[in-house]
Amino acid sequence: MRHLAAALVLLLAGPSTAGEGVVAGLSQDRISITANFDGSDLLIYGAVKREEAIPVHPLDVIVTVEGPSTPLTVRRKSHVFGIWANTAAVEVDHAPSFYAVATTRPLYEAMSWTEDLRHKISVPQMIRSVGAPQEISDSPAFSEALIRIRENNGLYSLKEGSVDLREETLFSTEIDLPANLVEGEYRTRIFLLRDLGVVAWHETVIDVRKVGLERWLYELATGQPALYGSLALFLAALAGWAASTAFRLLKNG
Repeated sequence: MRHLAAALVLLLAGPSTAGEGVVAGLSQDRISITANFDGSDLLIYGAVKREEAIPVHPLDVIVTVEGPSTPLTVRRKSHVFGIWANTAAVEVDHAPSFYAVATTRPLYEAMSWTEDLRHKISVPQMIRSVGAPQEISDSPAFSEALIRIRENNGLYSLKEGSVDLREETLFSTEIDLPANLVEGEYRTRIFLLRDLGVVAWHETVIDVRKVGLERWLYELATGQPALYGSLALFLAALAGWAASTAFRLLKNG
């Protein structure tokens, strides 16, 4: 409630413009990944600013949070001569490492397919393949498999009806961020829609970074892989020696 009140203050204090606009805030704009990081809840809240009366058509709000994207290869395994082997592959040049969508009501009751195509809001619209080999006739199945796997891992989600909209002015929603977040900038978008069309939108960025020991190990592994490997072997040997010594002392004692 405190965040909603703050958004209302911003609405009253902010400059007026024709039509409708978004005044938004986040419970945190920087997330630190530490050794004991087990996920986080991100509260996104805001208000609709307008200088005219509320239009007749009902308002809908859609919120998306998109993690960094890197190219990847989706492979299909088939049973060949009694063993499982990779038999086909499709290159995907854009697939967010994390993607969450929250809406005031079912997605395609709030937004048209054309608007989804234009703004790339739904999960399938965020997946872009560079093209499948000619021998693969069902390339969409590879994108569907990628989405299914990441949904099962908590990395992709669609939460319809999870945006709380009050008096067509104040809105809020919570996005669950899992423990296995990838470092980078997370793009947050807020769309206002009427009559299935986008009337206004707002974008901001959340910075997700490793800190402390996690940051040191990451920089060591990427910047000096040989030293990192040597350190890992040394620690493994030290742990083995310590366990062996402790077992021998307990046995003799």
